[in-house]
Amino acid sequence: MPNLPILTAAFVFSAAAALAHGDVAPQPVNTDALPDVGEEWLGENPYRAMGPEVWATAVEIGASGFNQNCARCHGLQAVSGGLAPDLRYLEAEEYGDSWFVERFQTGYTQNGVTKMPAFGALLGQKAAWAIRTYIETRPDGDSLTTHSPRLGAIRDMLGGFAQSLSDGAAYDGLAPRIAQARDELATIADQITTASGAPVADSPAARAARAIDKGAPGVTEAFEVLTVGLSSAK
Repeated sequence: MPNLPILTAAFVFSAAAALAHGDVAPQPVNTDALPDVGEEWLGENPYRAMGPEVWATAVEIGASGFNQNCARCHGLQAVSGGLAPDLRYLEAEEYGDSWFVERFQTGYTQNGVTKMPAFGALLGQKAAWAIRTYIETRPDGDSLTTHSPRLGAIRDMLGGFAQSLSDGAAYDGLAPRIAQARDELATIADQITTASGAPVADSPAARAARAIDKGAPGVTEAFEVLTVGLSSAK
């Protein structure tokens, strides 16, 4: 495994590079793992009420679709730098859904200049609602900031565990302390709210806790998740 400080720097660099990417054509989004929602465009997010498995799948697919097609203008993890609306605050209800899907389908032009391409025909409805699900689960900045110091400490702790495992330490010997970190991450995740009013935030704390459930490889993944999540939080 690479040296952890170098790994951290690489992830932060990748985050910055996502925002600095030049003009690109819309990138296809693989939505095969999501339930079909019909041909006619809906006015409300169908994946919001399809249960936790569908929700989690929509978030993962939506994250990929957003990062490939939307982050350049709307910001990494939907944290806008001012070039475009901050979509985290778009209400997770029918009004917000209608505004989002209309823009997604038709794009936006101002004074003859295309500010946002029309993604509807290119990416399709399932991709639209997956991206919408990802956006509405973004944590509220203030809520995340409240817990950032402790999350940073847990990240550093996990980084130490990951380095020890890389150096040959037995996972079983570290397992109790890793489990404690996982439980604390889950507790923090329950306290982080969304900016949109959606009931569940897909926060770095929640993602890191899920990563730890994978066992030894998940410790490094959790460290990386917290590193990226805290670097882009504001």
